[in-house]
Amino acid sequence: MMTRLLSFAAVLMATLLVAVGCATAQPSSTGEQTEATEPAATPISPRIYVCNQGSATVTVIDATTREVIETVDLQELGFSANAKPHHAVAEPDGSFWYLSLIAENTVLKLTPENEIVGRVTMETPGMLAVQSEGDLLFVGRSMSAVNPPKSLGVVNRADMTTEMVDTFFPRPHALTTSADGRRAFVASLATNQLLSLDADSREVSLTRLGGDNQTLVQFAATPDGSRLIGGGQVTGQLLFFDTSDPSNITVTDTLDIGSMPWHPVISPDGRTAYVPVKGADAVSVIDIEARQEVHRITGTGLSQPHGSALSPDGRFLFVTNNNQNGTYTPTGDDPKSGTVVIIDTDTREIVNVIETGRNPTGIGTFGGQTASSLPAAP
Repeated sequence: MMTRLLSFAAVLMATLLVAVGCATAQPSSTGEQTEATEPAATPISPRIYVCNQGSATVTVIDATTREVIETVDLQELGFSANAKPHHAVAEPDGSFWYLSLIAENTVLKLTPENEIVGRVTMETPGMLAVQSEGDLLFVGRSMSAVNPPKSLGVVNRADMTTEMVDTFFPRPHALTTSADGRRAFVASLATNQLLSLDADSREVSLTRLGGDNQTLVQFAATPDGSRLIGGGQVTGQLLFFDTSDPSNITVTDTLDIGSMPWHPVISPDGRTAYVPVKGADAVSVIDIEARQEVHRITGTGLSQPHGSALSPDGRFLFVTNNNQNGTYTPTGDDPKSGTVVIIDTDTREIVNVIETGRNPTGIGTFGGQTASSLPAAP
């Protein structure tokens, strides 16, 4: 049922914005950059990176063949069995990929051959977002962190130097960027607050929402930059935001879609959103213009769906499933493995179930959540 949510913006005055942007963006010396032993080879096909938070591994899937290429074992790279990889994204051309490790307080930069060439130390890193037209990587805080610093990491991907920008609210988690990369959007898990960050000036605009606390889990932005959607863990609502004026974000509508809407993704044409509904073992298909659910996908392998990513043409949807409640019975060696469910978005049917490590959470690809198309080989 569609409802109208009244909201009001608590936006900082222009003079204060400049002061905040300058005063709270603090350089950090925690970045480390090393040279790869060999130049990074750009993959010939986009890859999907799946973070198995309970296994300290990352499953790498070819977005074209939809088959597993390899599994990256973080213990072999020197990290603990409790490293907790949470989210991964890659450069738009796939030349490097980035990984947050909650328990190691680290964000890694890796080559396609999985060689570590850079790292940032940051307390309980969570969601990641790359600036598509720029050099920045934005880093939020993990949902598992009860009282992390009230700040967002802004990393220069070239040399991994880092600034911490104050968010002014606790537990910054939901995170995405505008299509042009000029803005980052961040929301609090603890309060009904979100902000828009100017990537160049570091100026911050704050918005406070009315009503009950939503506990916004994650965002997705439309390609034209005019809209944002986000799921409220507590309310079971999908919120629709107007971001045409980034300094004055407003909620235009909400849609009840069920218990715990998690990490959404929007189709390349901006018309359709796919929202994992963790408490319902389902994926909700949303018509963004009509703001209505037009289909609900259920079936084998969908067990506590968490993250989502799309192939470059939007034809195939990849959804991670925690499966910590055992709804899905694995056929492989590990009885507690999670899954990646692959859905044909034309037919809205499940076409494959890939068993992964335990508790797969964040999933990402070239450029973010919808894979970038690679240029044709000469």
